[in-house]
Amino acid sequence: MMARLPALSSLNQRRWRNFKSNRRAYWSLWIFLVLYGLSLCAELIANDRPILVSYDGGLHAPVLSFYPETAFGGDLRTEAKYSTVEIQCLIIAAGSLDCWDDPEGIIAEVQDKGTALGEPVTPGWILWPPVRYSYNTIVDTGGVAPGPPSAQNWLGTDDTSRDVLARVIYGFRLSVTFALVVVSLTTIIGVAAGAVQGYFGGRTDLVFQRVIELWNSIPELYVIIILTAILGKSFWLLIGLMVLFGWTSRVGVVRAEFLRARNFEYVRAAKALGVPDRQIIFRHLLPNAMVATLTILPFAVTGAIGSLAALDYLGFGLPVNLPSLGQLSRQAQQNLQAPHLAFTAFFTFAIMLSLLVFIFEGGRDAFDPRKTFR
Repeated sequence: MMARLPALSSLNQRRWRNFKSNRRAYWSLWIFLVLYGLSLCAELIANDRPILVSYDGGLHAPVLSFYPETAFGGDLRTEAKYSTVEIQCLIIAAGSLDCWDDPEGIIAEVQDKGTALGEPVTPGWILWPPVRYSYNTIVDTGGVAPGPPSAQNWLGTDDTSRDVLARVIYGFRLSVTFALVVVSLTTIIGVAAGAVQGYFGGRTDLVFQRVIELWNSIPELYVIIILTAILGKSFWLLIGLMVLFGWTSRVGVVRAEFLRARNFEYVRAAKALGVPDRQIIFRHLLPNAMVATLTILPFAVTGAIGSLAALDYLGFGLPVNLPSLGQLSRQAQQNLQAPHLAFTAFFTFAIMLSLLVFIFEGGRDAFDPRKTFR
């Protein structure tokens, strides 16, 4: 028998009903989940390697594995360049040697008659993603860069002839993942620090406050510039630096809630009954403080995305070989003759940030015990 999932408590059921009652937040959640879910499968949506290849009766998955050109009857041991008509001819014509002389003619003959130069072959086929370019694929646009939108490139190309739609798909996934990781880590650290400060108070609170004041006086941008210049640009290095300087912004609201609630009657009663401090903090006080924490989460997530975009725009963010929406914004500013770059960057940020703000606003109201929706 299948194990039954635990049912939601009455409190969580009420929170979920309140969230669903906020139609804007509810539909924003579904739209964002669909978009982010699709971006997690970006390799199957935008890629310069096929999803599946049928060659000589066998199936191959180039999107998942490395296949040299020799695997399809070629001469080189480097990875096959599937976008070239010669490699496509080798796959479709089962490695016919005449693909190097007349690839288009051989492909047409195999597709029409099932033969190559009069000899019967097992026709192969190629299953491509909807967008045949990855975020770093150089597109041949006839020497025009950035190129305008076309049937080949739906959102055009940037100033280095890379497909803008593919970079938006990968950049959306990178930006949202970056923001969620940073906000999750900073929230965990900041809530824990604020809870300890507010609950124990006194000297503990005083020492923590002085440390936070000294820490906030360090210029974050200068530290990021110096460390990235010494250690090199890295995704995880940037996350570490953002967490290192971002957790202090979560401390204040949690500390205030704990200082306010530490002298309530139910907390004194719990202490008198011998309930451990850890249980009082996490079971009795923290749920009440989460409303204040959730209030600033929309600003934290959008702020993390904006900070990443700003650092990439200034050239101190992610490595240049990674897809970045900030780089797209900088290219839009440098290429005013290509308005499709500016429109793409604007609408991508507007849609992404609006959905996130609506979702977290609904979550904040759902956790607020003073609000009930019909």
